[in-house]
Amino acid sequence: MTDTTGSLPRSEESFRGTAIIAYVLFLVGLPFLHLTTVVGVILAYVQRGDARGTVWESHFSNLIETFWISLLLGLVAIPLIFAFGLGILVGIGVFVFFLYRTIKGLIRAIDGRPYQ
Repeated sequence: MTDTTGSLPRSEESFRGTAIIAYVLFLVGLPFLHLTTVVGVILAYVQRGDARGTVWESHFSNLIETFWISLLLGLVAIPLIFAFGLGILVGIGVFVFFLYRTIKGLIRAIDGRPYQ
């Protein structure tokens, strides 16, 4: 007799779809004050544990790291705008960093490759 009460293992294709959705949520968040980006990072946190040991773990980790690094550097940029004017340059750098890691991850997820 088999145990039907436990959860079934998720397929690689399911993780792939979830990763792609999370990357799209990150990109859509740019014009919407990053509200969808927050949803995407929550999705990444929820899925990362289940994806442990698969190609998709690197994608979920990338999304989480990209979110936190961008948030922290963005918060650093705000006072620098008023203090030295350097905040604009830091903000542009954060924007490029965010776009680069998100687009690179999306392309690799579509191809079924790990983020690294």
